Amino acid sequence: MPQTRYFFRGERAEAERAYASLERAYEDEGAPLAIIELDEARAIFEVSAYLDVEEGGDRTPELAVAAGIAPERVGREDLPDKDWMADVLAALKPVRAGRFLVHGAHDRHRVAPNDLSIEIEAGQAFGTGHHGTTAGCLTMIERLWLRRQPQNALDLGTGSAVLAIGLAKLARIPVLATDIDPIAVRVASANVRSNGMSQMVSTSVSDGFRSRAIRERAPFDLIVANILAGPLISLARDFRRHLEPGGDVILSGILTHQRAAVLAAFRAQGMVHRRTLTREEWVTLHLSR
Repeated sequence: MPQTRYFFRGERAEAERAYASLERAYEDEGAPLAIIELDEARAIFEVSAYLDVEEGGDRTPELAVAAGIAPERVGREDLPDKDWMADVLAALKPVRAGRFLVHGAHDRHRVAPNDLSIEIEAGQAFGTGHHGTTAGCLTMIERLWLRRQPQNALDLGTGSAVLAIGLAKLARIPVLATDIDPIAVRVASANVRSNGMSQMVSTSVSDGFRSRAIRERAPFDLIVANILAGPLISLARDFRRHLEPGGDVILSGILTHQRAAVLAAFRAQGMVHRRTLTREEWVTLHLSR
């Protein structure tokens, strides 16, 4: 049956509310949903729902009611009938970041004997390693490890747990991986198990640093956070409070024009900038206390 993408745009609060409503409305149908940020400065997001539609049919009114928006705000894009997952898998080539190789199960044969393999399936969302910020963090983790050997690490905003898995495989140390989104934590936990890292990586839901798991494990000598510049700036003080003296932080999710603001926030907390790694329009920062 042909599939149609229905979409609309709005400010963050409205988009997130509508996305949650659509999740409930189409849970039984299993319709794929997506939410992406189109304009960071104005906080404009686009929400999409991929629905099966009978020939000649239109589910715009139904979706508008489910999302709680006016029907005229809903756009429609008819998609060709094809195997989208096959296309996704073909496009997602393995990503090399130093010794790390982020790949799907379909590319296991590409893993060399000395590679640190991180297997993440397409469709498991929250970061497959193909974003420049993830590769930047993995590269920075390996560079840091060559000079310093952390013993207790936190991956804040872990998403799919790519960074936590990579760090545990490289350093063979315990890593706590947290995220504000319970769905992300479930995905992260599954990825940790499938990569054989359950003995080293533990996962937990946490709103920033506010969780029992973080309180029990702090202070950390390495905190990695690949989130967004705004949350990083607002959490700068909490990073310092949960970091051992002499400890390190690796930060990403930062656009090049946001670098100065993030550095200023962390320098105000007594952090020292060690290195910046740039990939396209994104930067990864290494600072220490």
